Amino acid sequence: MLSINIHEAKAKLSEYLAAVEAGETVQICRRNVPVAEIVPLRQPRKTPRPIGLACDSDYEIPASFFEPLPDELLKAFNGELPDPFLDIQDATPELQAAESVARYKK
Repeated sequence: MLSINIHEAKAKLSEYLAAVEAGETVQICRRNVPVAEIVPLRQPRKTPRPIGLACDSDYEIPASFFEPLPDELLKAFNGELPDPFLDIQDATPELQAAESVARYKK
């Protein structure tokens, strides 16, 4: 890391920018107290980002992955079906709620 004072930065800015382009970090100081840093920008990706964490494996996503979900499953996700855990009638005492289920229903 280069550490320079403001006067030197003004006088030789193009030289320090060339150093930053080469990957160097330049620290600008006022009376030898750091006040700013000039750092190189991250370069944008030249290739598309891989999908998921298994990008190095030979796994391909099947076409069925992109098909719509079955209606029964969509209803369950949207809350249109009753919750099977709240509607337990013949459950053992360990599985029953401590309070009445009717209190929580709208």
